Amino acid sequence: MNSVDKVEPSPAGTSGDAMPRPHVVAGDGGLSALNISKCYRRRLVVRDVSVSVRRGEVVGLLGPNGAGKTTCFYMIMGLVKPDYGDVILDGQRITTLPMYRRARLGIGYLPQEASVFRGLSVADNIRAVLEVVEPAREAREATLDSLLAEFAITHLRRVPSVALSGGERRRVEIARALATNPKFILLDEPFAGIDPIAVAEIRSLVAHLKDRGIGVVITDHNVRETLDVIDRAYILHDGMLLMEGTPDAIVGHPDVRRVYLGERFSR
Repeated sequence: MNSVDKVEPSPAGTSGDAMPRPHVVAGDGGLSALNISKCYRRRLVVRDVSVSVRRGEVVGLLGPNGAGKTTCFYMIMGLVKPDYGDVILDGQRITTLPMYRRARLGIGYLPQEASVFRGLSVADNIRAVLEVVEPAREAREATLDSLLAEFAITHLRRVPSVALSGGERRRVEIARALATNPKFILLDEPFAGIDPIAVAEIRSLVAHLKDRGIGVVITDHNVRETLDVIDRAYILHDGMLLMEGTPDAIVGHPDVRRVYLGERFSR
């Protein structure tokens, strides 16, 4: 894709909230959504929301049911097109690009549902992606060996994916996502429906992605677990941005406790 001019934020909407707008990085090295809005059947479900994530940063997109966080997440991912506003990657406007084009530019996505190819072995799951991005066979196999070792799944190399545990499957999915060498990864409900051991594994995997210099965006209903792994969070309420801040600032904010966390919430 040809380079485009740097994109400045669109004029502010009329959200009516008293909270100050967060600083959003729209230049090189970041993934940003600038003033995005989405309407379904004349109902505005996301209104003038701006979020950003830098490389090596973990950001949460949180809020109560119906807040618009999933729609916002899907607009960043490319599954839903915003009616207004832009999505920016490293200073390039990618608002109209489909998911596969965004993937080529460095945006990875891990859905909540299992996404391994159940009929393939662990190695063949990762190899299937490498064959798309790396034409040289020797280089593909070297990268495959490296990813298997990095995620401690070398011993599972020939195991059918259908036989993996939940934690093993997630490691394979993340290793496969890294085969495309992404700059950013979007995690959809990574803590949903998993046991405490798997929760600890997801925490470790998110920390590993951060250490690799990959920017991570998480949306999840499990707010306590999400707050434990993120650097910052954006809290949405009624389709609008209520607050952006660190986990401690989020938990301590009276409006967030009133509409989302509840007065008795503690980390």
